[in-house]
Amino acid sequence: MNVFLNGEYMPIELARVPVLDRGFLFGDGLYEVIPVYSRRPFRLKQHLARLQDGCDAISISNPYDARHWGEIIGRVVESNPWEDQAIYLQVTRGVFKRDHVFPKDIKPTVFVMANPLVTPSPAAVENGLPAITAQDFRWTRADIKSVSLLGNCMLRSMADDAGCIEAILLRDGMLTEASVSNVFIVKGGHVITPPNSNLMLPGTTCDVVLELLASGSIAHEVRPVTEAELRAADEIWLTSSSKEVLAVNTLDGKLVGTGKPGPMFRKVHALYQDYKASVMRAPADV
Repeated sequence: MNVFLNGEYMPIELARVPVLDRGFLFGDGLYEVIPVYSRRPFRLKQHLARLQDGCDAISISNPYDARHWGEIIGRVVESNPWEDQAIYLQVTRGVFKRDHVFPKDIKPTVFVMANPLVTPSPAAVENGLPAITAQDFRWTRADIKSVSLLGNCMLRSMADDAGCIEAILLRDGMLTEASVSNVFIVKGGHVITPPNSNLMLPGTTCDVVLELLASGSIAHEVRPVTEAELRAADEIWLTSSSKEVLAVNTLDGKLVGTGKPGPMFRKVHALYQDYKASVMRAPADV
């Protein structure tokens, strides 16, 4: 695997970061995961916009503009062997003595790597996968895509220990998101997802699905979703860069609808695959 670190391209075995990097000491940094299909980054502009929002929120100077980020990502993609990749980019505040106060005028640490992109198997798309619910005990700035992911790791591991793909999160009786996904429900042919807030990460794939629902004249709402509505849903979907759109077949061991991905999921999943193919044929957006 070839990576980018602080202006240089190198094999990952040669990449080194000082122990005083604030990402190592405090989790003081941001990240993005960008899917790449046939060596074309997907929704790159939107991912870079979210990165900029995170930089603004925690006062890190974004080291590159969109054009330069596109060049770095493109070179990493081309230097690795897989046609479909997951690009991971990370920006930390940089290297400084250990002090809780944000230091001024230090150079951010920038790291970009690629891995094979693993999307849901045909069997997972056809049958769906199980999920559990859990209380959302994370901090109240989940809208920042921070590398400080201990809470998410705990919740995702809880789901894995239960043999499930995800932990769908509840806070004060309301749906927020899942440990590493956004969540949609369907009731009576109506698609619903919670609005963006400080309690959840704005999802680029979630945005794609909302665009497809609107363009397909499919009834939908963005509004708060109660725990009771989640548990009574005819369908539950997860969306993320790697999951794309994936149906949940059981929640806490109980069937969701018929226990099979529903008709609305199948329609939207097909729309998503068509959209993805059309974007890959279009000119690059950055």
